[in-house]
Amino acid sequence: MFSRFKSAARILLKGEPKKYQRSPIPAITDEEVAEIKQFFPREKFFIFGHARSGTTLLMRLARLHPEVHCNYQAHFFTRQPLLKSLVNTPDVEEWLTRKSNRWNQGRDLSPLVLRAAADVILERDAARAGKSIVGDKSPSSTIHGQAVRDLHAVYPDAKLVYIVRDGRDVLISERFRNFVEESRFLSAEDKRIIEDLRKDQTPFMNGTRSIFTETFIRRVAKGWVTNLQETEDEGRRLFGEKYFSMRYEDLLAHPFDEMQKLWEFLGVVSGQSLEKTIMEEMASNPDEEWQAQRNGDISSFLPKGQAGNWARLFTARDKVIFKEVAGAMLVKWGYEKDFEW
Repeated sequence: MFSRFKSAARILLKGEPKKYQRSPIPAITDEEVAEIKQFFPREKFFIFGHARSGTTLLMRLARLHPEVHCNYQAHFFTRQPLLKSLVNTPDVEEWLTRKSNRWNQGRDLSPLVLRAAADVILERDAARAGKSIVGDKSPSSTIHGQAVRDLHAVYPDAKLVYIVRDGRDVLISERFRNFVEESRFLSAEDKRIIEDLRKDQTPFMNGTRSIFTETFIRRVAKGWVTNLQETEDEGRRLFGEKYFSMRYEDLLAHPFDEMQKLWEFLGVVSGQSLEKTIMEEMASNPDEEWQAQRNGDISSFLPKGQAGNWARLFTARDKVIFKEVAGAMLVKWGYEKDFEW
């Protein structure tokens, strides 16, 4: 009894004790989705993919359709601090759940706040473009399956598009992006490779000198495998028929056919008149132009956006390491029939 009086006195003097960790953010309910779509009615889709896997090209092609708008990189679910950081504190939880807040009807308002914040960002842009369907493309190389789970908690009614690229070309593209941008994460060995590459490209072109450190190959290859495994598994489990996966190489080889499939998945009719527009868009490469301006002597070494660059740049050692980490995933996605490459 004494402890109860003591606790009551403490609350009277100092208020309710503060929580140091908020409760898990609840997923949005079907009823709440129906309610919020009265205010934000456009259908939504999200393009995921490991970095350097063609998400930007896919975005550029998707929004050529007169009914589809797509922009980039809101990173609602794919890069810290994430959309949920808006409500992910004990103080905000207390505010959105307190009993005296008659707007919450006894439920945590957090999922509605998250959905409304994302919806207004997406729909204001789509409204300006005069489009009825809107999506965001945000690549992810670190969050993997959690990104899919966080997306589903806020957008269970949305569609998820996942684009995959040969991990060996992802590795090369990631490497040259770091070189061109002179990433602050470059090691002393990385910097020596850059300087040697500037002096003489020949050893790097004939298979006698690697552009990679072993640490880099293992880190990126492991991340690529995890990203593919978790995104595919969680995408199919949570989104079912609202999940669509495709390969970057197929998009390069048959752009109009692949876009027809994607637009059909998004629920719009695609006319033959878009084929020429698609081919014109395919002919441009803004990323290549930007890299050339940033660090031309390095960027010119590698043709951008092509499939199969790895075949002329991987050394025998590079192949052994990549097979060890990611060989099985190459076979699973049809990039190789076996380990004999």
